[in-house]
Amino acid sequence: MDAVDRILKQWCIARPDLDVGPMGPIGRLSRVAHGLSRSMATTFAHHGLNAAGFDLLATLRRSPPPHALPAGELMSSMMITSGTMTNRIDQLVKAGLVERRADPNDARRAVVTLTPQGFDLIDKAIADHVLTQKRLLADMNESEVNQLDTLLRKLMASIDTGESPR
Repeated sequence: MDAVDRILKQWCIARPDLDVGPMGPIGRLSRVAHGLSRSMATTFAHHGLNAAGFDLLATLRRSPPPHALPAGELMSSMMITSGTMTNRIDQLVKAGLVERRADPNDARRAVVTLTPQGFDLIDKAIADHVLTQKRLLADMNESEVNQLDTLLRKLMASIDTGESPR
């Protein structure tokens, strides 16, 4: 019996009229997500990054050479506001990890590109990030990881439809 089981048991006593079954997987997903975030934050911090900085650098790194994107594309791919994006870019510019340049095709837009230092840093950080993720899933075999991935994909699709609960 884990902590979530104990909570469910308490709810069954406190509110026997409710089907609290969905609290089990949702509560466990929430606890797992929190634990994953903490572990990955430790990996990012080892490289002097936080999750936001890592995300921006990784987005640039996985884009085709020259590893540059307009700020608007970065913003939409990361699903954040323009103010948040500006702040993230400013922090990474100060750290010498990215540069902001005028778009050669449209002077009204800024293009953000990795610096050589940013490229080297994100390459090291992503390698460690992958190792962290492997460690986090190490207690599951390949079939279980694939099954979990399939089920989470299905759950994500149902959540992404934007339908309100019945």
